[in-house]
Amino acid sequence: MTSAIPAATYLPDFLAARATERPDAPCWLFDGRTWSWAEADASVHQAAGALRAEGVGAGDRVAILDKNSPAILQVLLGGCLVGAATTVVNWRLAGDELDYVVNDCRAKVLFVGHQLLDQLALVRDRLEHVEKVVVVGGADDELEAWLASATPIDRQDDVTPDDVCVVMYSSGTTGRPKGVQLTQAAMVEHSLNGGGSITYADGDMMLVAMPMFHVGGTSYALLGPVNGVPGYIVSEVDATLMAGGIMAGCTHAFLVPAVVAALVAAGPQAMQLFGRLKAVGYGAAPMPPPVLRAAMAAWPDTSFQQVYGMTEFGGVITLLEDAAHRDAEHPERLTSAGRPVWHAEMRIVDPITLQDVPAGASGEIWFRTPQATIGYIGRPDDTAALITDDGWVRTGDLGRVDDGGFLFIEDRLKDMIITGGENVYSPEVERVLAEHPAVAEIAIIGVPDDRWGETVKAVVAFRPGLSATSDELIAFARQRLAGYKVPTSIDVVEALPRNPSGKVLKRDLRKPYWGDAARQV
Repeated sequence: MTSAIPAATYLPDFLAARATERPDAPCWLFDGRTWSWAEADASVHQAAGALRAEGVGAGDRVAILDKNSPAILQVLLGGCLVGAATTVVNWRLAGDELDYVVNDCRAKVLFVGHQLLDQLALVRDRLEHVEKVVVVGGADDELEAWLASATPIDRQDDVTPDDVCVVMYSSGTTGRPKGVQLTQAAMVEHSLNGGGSITYADGDMMLVAMPMFHVGGTSYALLGPVNGVPGYIVSEVDATLMAGGIMAGCTHAFLVPAVVAALVAAGPQAMQLFGRLKAVGYGAAPMPPPVLRAAMAAWPDTSFQQVYGMTEFGGVITLLEDAAHRDAEHPERLTSAGRPVWHAEMRIVDPITLQDVPAGASGEIWFRTPQATIGYIGRPDDTAALITDDGWVRTGDLGRVDDGGFLFIEDRLKDMIITGGENVYSPEVERVLAEHPAVAEIAIIGVPDDRWGETVKAVVAFRPGLSATSDELIAFARQRLAGYKVPTSIDVVEALPRNPSGKVLKRDLRKPYWGDAARQV
């Protein structure tokens, strides 16, 4: 078995402990290169020194626009040593989405993957705070020289556990992304809780495939040092790259349901290969029950763990462990989100009265946890709407709890759509399509999809005498949004249904598509 989880106050403490304990054992494997624990830890201290040399210190922010690579972890953990926060930018963003995020986080240094330089060129002159750009990887790599030129440093004296170390962007009520601030203390707490009951043995290895621009991807990658397990990092969710990881010996993985569905659809050979995994975590989107049942049948010796969470919690806040997946006395719990992680309190609250609902009744799900965000960058009103005065975080999701403490998520107060693990907030898409000259009113909803869990649908009413085809509207959106946010289908109606106060009744729009589905999240 791997050694005990080390004590940690700061996020880099886990890596430092492993570097002392097993300096020559592998830590990261990426693109044919292996970093030992000692090499990984040394690179983090080099990154801290290099950031300090650029004038980055406590309270500052840096950003990295790259596909998965150890560079993300080097920069993030190096930033922790100087009290800076790192934003991992979604490399799938388009146009003004990209420069908005980099400007909003006020990044002083921007790291850019070599394959994304064309994207950077489109917005470079609109970046208001970036003082330096460092190219990562490829023939023109600047990262290695940038690291080598610096004097490594230890954690600076002005750094505290309450310093923000990660800023992840999550869609907001205005349709613009919100910067979720997570402290070192919160991320340490998540690192201790996020793995649940999953165990590791000597020789095990994690497949790190989920995009690190999601908090789930970054948080999962950080579990490696916590558990003393090397991470095999692949640049993106690609079947060939992931299969290479399995063949290289990966034993543990986090997979979004869309990936599991693709494996099931690919047939017995693909399922047999991934059946080598000892443990599979899944989440970030609903897992269609037929897909889950097929995976459990094909991988009888694999442990399954479902996670439910939010960026605002650093990732995981409830876990459905393997034993609950196989509980013959409570088969209904297979559609639950499990129970809260350690140190997390949970309430189900009437969203109108803000009083706890009776046992078993539905209401908004609230949590209080040391993992919680301190709030959003520059958005005091949104922060106040999220966090109560006594520290409860409103999830915006509706659910109920059974007599065993298992959480069942039933619907959303917010209209977030989760498609293939990607979050899409409907006002953002509505804002774009409302600009089309033929569109009078627009509502974006999520509808069930066998592959992606949910997919984006637009419901539109046209201006008198005007119209547009579905293909025209989809093309209009595709020019202005990341691909996963673009509607895959369009419904045309005379007028959108509204309540007496004028609010669009999205639940009425969703109902024909979800029917009697056990979950709408």
